[in-house]
Order: sequence, then C-alpha cells, then structure tokens
Amino acid sequence: MSGLCSERVAIVTGAGRGLGRAHALALAAEGAKVVVNDLGVGLDGTGSATGPAQLVVDEIVARGGQAVAHGGDIATTEGAASLIRAAVETYGRLDTLVNNAGFLRDRMLVNLGEDDWDAVMRVHLKGHFLPLKYAAAHWRAEAKAGRVPAARVVNTSSGAGLLGSVGQGNYSAAKAGIIGLTLVAAAEMGRYGVLVNAIAPAARTRMTEATFAETMTAPDTGFDAMAPENVSPLVVWLGSAASAGVTGRVFEAEGGRITVMEGWRPGPTADKGARWSPAGAGEAVLKLLAEATAPEPVYGAQ
Repeated sequence: MSGLCSERVAIVTGAGRGLGRAHALALAAEGAKVVVNDLGVGLDGTGSATGPAQLVVDEIVARGGQAVAHGGDIATTEGAASLIRAAVETYGRLDTLVNNAGFLRDRMLVNLGEDDWDAVMRVHLKGHFLPLKYAAAHWRAEAKAGRVPAARVVNTSSGAGLLGSVGQGNYSAAKAGIIGLTLVAAAEMGRYGVLVNAIAPAARTRMTEATFAETMTAPDTGFDAMAPENVSPLVVWLGSAASAGVTGRVFEAEGGRITVMEGWRPGPTADKGARWSPAGAGEAVLKLLAEATAPEPVYGAQ
C-alpha cells in the first residue's frame, strides 16, 4: 500500500459489516488509525451488540494496523460526542470522519408507519448530523487555536437519494437529506480546513442483498462488481490529504465506475414578466418539459 493516510486518524460509523467494514480496513491498510463504530443492530435497526466492531478492530490489528472499537449510538448527543472523544483521547487527533451507519425499514408509502419513518430518519440523517456537528466543533477549535486541520468528511447517500426508490420513501428522503447536509457543511466548514463530500455507493451489503438480490449476487468467476471493497478506494482518497480542493461533491461509486453527480441545475425557463394565468402557466410548463432532459427513472418503478 502507498500509505496515503499515514498518521491520519479516521472514524467510520456503521463499520462492523458491509461497506463500513471495507472502509475501515482500507483506511487502516493505508496507514490510518481507525475508530470503528458499530452499534451491532439488526438489519431493521433493532437489538445491539459490540461484537461486530471489535471483530473489525481485531482484523485491523492482526494486519499490523491500529484501531479501537466504539459501540455508542451516534444518533444521540452523548453517543456522537463520545465518538469524537474516542478518537482524540485515544490517538490525540481526528482527521477523517466517514459517516456510513444505516438500516432499512422498507414499506410502500401507504403502509409506511410513522415509527418506521422516524427510525430511518434518525439513524441515517440524524446519525450523519450529530457526528458531523461534534467533529466540526473540534476542528473549528483547532483552527482557531492556529492548528488548521486537513480534515475530511465523507458522507454516505445512495442512488435512492438521488433518484428515489419505490418502497423506500423513508430511506430515499433521508439519503436525499444527507446530500443537502453535505452541501451546507462544505460551505460552512471550508474556512476551518474541513472538506465535505458524499458518495452514493452500489454494493452488496445486508441492506441490498434482499432488496436487489439478483443484481447483488456474487459471480462464480471474474470481477465481483458488487463487492463493497470496490467503493473503499474512493472513500480512502476523499478521506486523505490528497483530496485537497475537492469539496461539496457527490460521487456515485459502483464496481470499477466513479461518476461525478451534477445535481440540480437550472433547465429551460420561461419568464413572462408578469403573473401567469393557470392555463398559461400550464402551457408554458408543457413547452419547457418538451425542451428539458427527461429524468432518470425511479428505482423499481414499473
């Protein structure tokens, strides 16, 4: 390995399995000291166990790296604050935060309960906000003390957040919210030496194996495009000092493909210079849509 993250200290949330585990191992392989956070919950977010985080720590240590486990709930104030403290108190600094934790409670909208909505919003969106808040406060204090960091945040959105996904209204809304949070954090924190980006990965995890079973099946031979390890090199680079100048961006990552997502941009416009009538507004909209690029289909739409 190149030692791209040598001497850096990284936090990865939801790192006990899947993408988070792959990111933690890849960061450690490039020299980072890693705080491995995982609450050890089931696919639906219930239960808890410290085992998954410690197993990843054991893997890193067995390979000659340095890591420590953190089993706190990062969607709580105390859990998120203690996560940042774990990095600073154990290794003396924090350089990279990878927000990855999440779970699914899929339902069609007419069957989606309020508790299922709240639970998914809590772990995905609040679980990004709170670690980011406390990490940003730490980095701001460092910058004001004259120690401007080369800090990095990598948030985890999804194709569902970019395009929507049938049966995943709660998940899609939370992942879209993470993109908005990323853009605001990048704008606010740049003055303190913090760069903030997001990825929208496609990989085989507990969350995708059941939902997209056919697509996610590992091949018998050849390149395994859906292996979570394929996404981690981008995360490592974004989490390193080498990514200087890259902030406020969203990247799709799948297999060997990396795509810069360009987001909402103004398209065809009509300006009457006065108030439209309803019929006139409708006529204008239809003309504009005829000139506009057709949207990508929602995942799972019939």
